[in-house]
Amino acid sequence: MDRVWGCILGGAIGDALGGAYENAPVPVEIDDTEEWELSDDTQLTLATCEAIIEADGKAEPELIAARFAEWHKQGRITGIGASTLKALTELVAGGHWALVGRKGDRAAGNGAAMRIAPLAFCLNPADHSARRTIRDVARITHHHEEAYAGALAVVLAINFALDGRWNGSESLLRLVAENLPDTAVKDRLKGLDELDVTVPLPEIAERFGCSGFVVESVPLALFGANRVRQLGFQAMLAELIACGGDTDTISAIAGQVAGTLIGGGQLPASLVFRLPERELIETVASKFAKAVKQ
Repeated sequence: MDRVWGCILGGAIGDALGGAYENAPVPVEIDDTEEWELSDDTQLTLATCEAIIEADGKAEPELIAARFAEWHKQGRITGIGASTLKALTELVAGGHWALVGRKGDRAAGNGAAMRIAPLAFCLNPADHSARRTIRDVARITHHHEEAYAGALAVVLAINFALDGRWNGSESLLRLVAENLPDTAVKDRLKGLDELDVTVPLPEIAERFGCSGFVVESVPLALFGANRVRQLGFQAMLAELIACGGDTDTISAIAGQVAGTLIGGGQLPASLVFRLPERELIETVASKFAKAVKQ
């Protein structure tokens, strides 16, 4: 329960804290009076949790896609990127979940990685069948190998936090890269792993990028999460947000991974209490934890 809460609430905090600064001029300075709002990063993650709850702890792509369509019809998803919007619109119109996702170079965004975290609690990413499910769930919105690799990287990172292979001192980037297929995401993780761990995150973002391109965003998010023991959860998110770019999604992914490691009980209470729709998030997280524990 504590790890699930850490992941779901940690991701929501990253999303809400980073949301106001997307593509803002750098260096970004956080305004503590800024009103928090959730985006599709958290909303689609919660919808994924609900679908897994409905399936008694299993990840079924068809049910996940149906839940996405339901949330979209109800107007409950905001800040939607172009690839995700295309898929949701076509799902609502009756499109098949395996066919509506965007294809081509523009499909290499981080829209699959931002919502994939719940699958880490009900799948073993070392299994071939589990990887096929992760690919299928990613392809609901993004038909691209890099988008799949980014989503798989997030599932692996959370899985390593759950099973103890990553406790905050080992190199998360190396662990994840060793278990990814040959992709640009893997190469970027290996490249970042060679850097001094004390290099400020904004310097890394300036050199390697921090856009919504999954090859930039997911490795940067994991690099940030890898420093949560050193910086603390709130300071880790602040340093990622200072990078600019896709601040909400990068912070959400880092929050999910780091939150899984430290657990919900170690998240700063002041940040948890600021969350919009906190009661809904906590309710879904609790039901989800019970479903995947069965």
